[in-house]
Amino acid sequence: MMELENLVKLIQAVSDSALSGFEYEEGNVKLNIRKEKEPVKGTNENVQVVTIEQKTQAAKAEIPAMEPNGNLVKSPLVGTFYAAPAEDAQPFVSVGDRVKKGQTVAIVEAMKLMNEIESEFDGTVTEVLVKNGEAVEYGQPLFRIA
Repeated sequence: MMELENLVKLIQAVSDSALSGFEYEEGNVKLNIRKEKEPVKGTNENVQVVTIEQKTQAAKAEIPAMEPNGNLVKSPLVGTFYAAPAEDAQPFVSVGDRVKKGQTVAIVEAMKLMNEIESEFDGTVTEVLVKNGEAVEYGQPLFRIA
């Protein structure tokens, strides 16, 4: 887990920045820092809400979960979904394509960084659940693989 000194520095950095919030996840710990928009009564200071969520090993054991019609490949972060490596290129995968565990199936761009999304399963792509260029959330299903 992140050391207390580093945690305090991170909270101060978010507080001093123009960011309205910050999320960080490492292992089984999820850190979520948010600034409240309204000042607290009688002060000009903004309040910071900090939550640290300890994930259970049982929750980790459920991933990857078997869905009724196959396994879901989910987005590991918030960003923009891209089905292909370039605008004029063919998609990484299409419905009906066979994929292997570890194969790149898409890209999610977050803060100007291109993050390759890899299949966690062997199988056939049965469904593409998002459109190219669409914004995706953390944990949002992207593909169904059977």
